[in-house]
Amino acid sequence: MVFFCWGPPSPQQQKACIEQSGGLNYDTKYKGATTKSLSSLQKDQELSKDGFFINHARVMVGSGLETYDKGKAALQSWRHFGLDSSFVESKTPIQIGVKFCVCAKMILPWVMMPLQVVYVKESRNVKEALPSFSFGSGTLQGHLLAGEERFSIELDANNQVWYEVLSFSKPAHFLSFLGNPYVQFRQKHFARQSTDAVLKLLTASQHHAS
Repeated sequence: MVFFCWGPPSPQQQKACIEQSGGLNYDTKYKGATTKSLSSLQKDQELSKDGFFINHARVMVGSGLETYDKGKAALQSWRHFGLDSSFVESKTPIQIGVKFCVCAKMILPWVMMPLQVVYVKESRNVKEALPSFSFGSGTLQGHLLAGEERFSIELDANNQVWYEVLSFSKPAHFLSFLGNPYVQFRQKHFARQSTDAVLKLLTASQHHAS
């Protein structure tokens, strides 16, 4: 079961995709694994043994609490998916249990890939912990891949704001098995595009503020 369409998927098509998709399509023992650090995932021998590919990108997008707040708002409105080749409906709430579609343009058709938000984490108290916001989404039945992806924004001890994409995945359909090198290329390309989009967005907002 794969969800194709020839043009950018409509809200109705995305709703139908979500309704037809099943539960998580990867082992529940890995649910929430992207809450860990990159190094922890890289050292996880079970992930490696089970054939998961780890994808990661991290970029400094500015400095200060105001930039962090704007970055968090960008993630909450799916601006990190504001790309020509992929998008998520901007009004999709980032809440545990919410199902949604990533709509991605392949060589000819568009593909709708169903996911579910599996966790949301936030640190708010600046005095007790550095501000951070992240959420992870797990792939559902009907997705070309099996795995999980985290998007996060954080303010570090040096007042620098960082945006990060971290995921682990493996093919879940014969099409992604056949085209696995291309799939991994697309994942790396998306991570770079997403970090570039957030960097461009927040850099522009800082210039306007000044």
